[in-house]
Amino acid sequence: MFNMQKMLKQVQKVQEEMARVQEALANERVEGTAGGGMVKAMVSGHGDLVSISIDPSVVDPQDVSMLEDLVLAAAGEALRKAKDVAAERMKAVTGGMNLPNLPGLGG
Repeated sequence: MFNMQKMLKQVQKVQEEMARVQEALANERVEGTAGGGMVKAMVSGHGDLVSISIDPSVVDPQDVSMLEDLVLAAAGEALRKAKDVAAERMKAVTGGMNLPNLPGLGG
């Protein structure tokens, strides 16, 4: 019985720490860039797109598709970085256990 209580306390501690990490990720910002920094995308640690910044010099009405590609590249990079940050934060909490159904792990 004692081992079960100890295990339950450990599980509760991990759950509390995971909740703190999730809250911190919501406030964390990760940036992705494209075109040598001319286009920047900012996402939260949860992967929500927060902002897009475009240098006016890269805006060419004759080549909208290039700008679209740059925005997609910057957003994709930011999202990949956010996913990596979230995975690293959760790995620190779970001790590297593979827990695929946990939010933020992308499993």
